[in-house]
Amino acid sequence: MELRVDLGDLQNEKEHLSSFLQSNLKVTVVPVGNKLAVNSEKLSAQELQRAVTKFVYHKNFNNTHWVSIEGKTVKINRFKGTTKKKEKHAKSMPHQTAAQSWGL
Repeated sequence: MELRVDLGDLQNEKEHLSSFLQSNLKVTVVPVGNKLAVNSEKLSAQELQRAVTKFVYHKNFNNTHWVSIEGKTVKINRFKGTTKKKEKHAKSMPHQTAAQSWGL
């Protein structure tokens, strides 16, 4: 049985997710295009979804992404209304230390 994991916009996490699934579920994971193919005879789609959800929480993507099942594919979806951060915020003025503010 072959299950697939659709990474959505988390393509840069493909290697991390494949190694996470291999270590936690003891399955073979093969990259196929922009998806991952998981080969296992005993693994169900729900168990794979649970593992992918665990990965999303470990990587702290749970504020922007959620995991769903569509047939034999587990998808990582982005919440609507959340956008990718393209730029980092410019650093503001450094804060005064206690010695500077008290004039010591």
